[in-house]
Amino acid sequence: MVEQLGVIGCGLMGGSFALALRQAGAVRRIVGYSRSPASAQRALELGVVDAVAPDAAAAAAGSDLLVLAVPVATTQAVLESVREALAPQALCMDVGSTKRDVVQAARLGLGPRVDHFVPAHPIAGKERAGVDEADAALYRGCQVILTPTAESDPARVARARRCWEAVGARVLTMTPEAHDRAYAAVSHLPHLLAFAAFEAIARQDDAAVLLGLAGPGFRDFTRIAGGEPAMWRDILLANRDEVLAQSALFRQALDGLEQALRAGDAQALHEQLTAISTARAAWRMRGATD
Repeated sequence: MVEQLGVIGCGLMGGSFALALRQAGAVRRIVGYSRSPASAQRALELGVVDAVAPDAAAAAAGSDLLVLAVPVATTQAVLESVREALAPQALCMDVGSTKRDVVQAARLGLGPRVDHFVPAHPIAGKERAGVDEADAALYRGCQVILTPTAESDPARVARARRCWEAVGARVLTMTPEAHDRAYAAVSHLPHLLAFAAFEAIARQDDAAVLLGLAGPGFRDFTRIAGGEPAMWRDILLANRDEVLAQSALFRQALDGLEQALRAGDAQALHEQLTAISTARAAWRMRGATD
C-alpha cells in the first residue's frame, strides 16, 4: 500500500499510473503537480489526483512513492528541485523512453540520494497526450523495463517491481545501455523513419494527390509520425548515438534491396523479400495473444 503517491507531470503517463494504482486499491492519497496549472487542475477535476501541489517539492514532501512523468530533458532539474523534500523511505521513478541520460541526470540531480531512484520505462502510450487521455488500463499487460544502477537500493528496486505489477504490467530488468540500444532499434529509429517517410511525400508538389490515394498500409506505417514533436526531439537527441548506429544498419538493409532493384534481379529480390517476410511472420510481440 502506497500511503501517498506524488505525480510530477499530470498528463497521460503520470495520470494513467495514478488511476491504475487507485483502481488496484494500492494507494491512499495522490498529490499532483504540473508545470501547467491548468493540467494539474484538470487532473483534480477528473479525480486523477486528490490534491494539487504548488511545486514539485511539495508533491514530493510526504510521498513514499514519487513518479516523474516529465520530458527526459528536464529530469535533472526536476530531481534537483525535489532532492531535499524526498522522504527517507521514498521511492522515486521516472517513465522516460531513454535511460542512460536519465541515470546521469539522477546522479547529478539527487547526489547522495540517488539510491532512492529506480529508472523505469513503461512500453505504453496513446497517439494523443494529456490528462484527459489518462486511462487506468493503460499499463495492463504492458511491458515495463527497469534499469537499476549500482547505486539503486535493492529494496526500492523490489518495490518498483511490485508497484508496476500492481497495475498489471509485466516487468523486465535491463542495464541502461542495453535498454537504449534495444529501443533505438525497435522504437526510436522506426519513429524517425515514419517522420522521414511522410515528409518525403509531403514535400512533393503533388503531395495532396499522393496522400489522397494512400490507403490503410500507408496510414498504419506512418501513424507514429503523428507523435508529439518535442517529446520525440528530446528522445532522439538523448539516444542519438544508438539511433545513428541503427540507422546505419537500416541503410545497409535498404541498400541490399535497392541493389537487386537496380539490377532488375527478380530472383535476388524475391529471395530477400521471402527471408524478411518469413522472419516477420514468425515474430510475435512479447505478451501478444494472436
